[in-house]
Amino acid sequence: MERSQDIKRVLVTGANGQLGLSIQDISDQNSNLEFVFADSKELNITNLEMVNQYFQTGKFDYCINCAAYTNVEQAEKTPEIAFKVNAEGVKNLSLACKENQVILIHISTDYVFDGEKDSPYTIHDSTNPINQYGKSKLAGEQILQRTWRNHFIVRTSWLYHKIHGKNFYKTILEKAKKGETLRITDREIGCPTNSENLAKFLVNLITTDNHAYGLHHFTDGKAMSWYDFAISILEEYNLKENTNIIRDNSYQTLAKRPRYSVML
Repeated sequence: MERSQDIKRVLVTGANGQLGLSIQDISDQNSNLEFVFADSKELNITNLEMVNQYFQTGKFDYCINCAAYTNVEQAEKTPEIAFKVNAEGVKNLSLACKENQVILIHISTDYVFDGEKDSPYTIHDSTNPINQYGKSKLAGEQILQRTWRNHFIVRTSWLYHKIHGKNFYKTILEKAKKGETLRITDREIGCPTNSENLAKFLVNLITTDNHAYGLHHFTDGKAMSWYDFAISILEEYNLKENTNIIRDNSYQTLAKRPRYSVML
């Protein structure tokens, strides 16, 4: 039995990450969308043969690429792995989407910017990543832009979920509940973004049949430091008064990070 022409079939890669899981949470809210969720075992985007096979048999209308290598520190030590997923993998998806006329929605990052600006970055600002993760994500953007016209590149920042994944929000909450002292930097400014909100934005691109292809920025819109974000988490759970939280900028990371990566 053939599916209705009104129903759009949507492939979501990286389905076990916090964004993929966030999309799964709302996947039954629109009867005109049929989702197929694939994790890295079911669809390894770095394997071109696997990607081609998946697309040839899937009959997809859209692909939301949530698959990414996001370990910023490890990317400095093994950049080839980051580039394999974030650049080569995107190339494979781009080629498959072009071949099969599938609209590709690709997730990117504020780390494509160097953080030297003092006002919010727009889609018209020049990119200049300062770490290997950012460089690999920018390479993926550029490959997609060269390969397939029908695409959205959605840059987001400081992604978290209150239940899914391993992230700053959950780490702060867990440590505070254990009574641990929190030492948090206030030297980086960005916009924490709940992956639930990003998931809704991505699904809305599909349900509204949006054809404004190209670069888009999506965040929750409130700029703050990591220290500010930690305070807001503690206040949400009434833990601030009983938690020792210290502004601490002494922690050294291998990867350089943008000091200011607010996006509009």
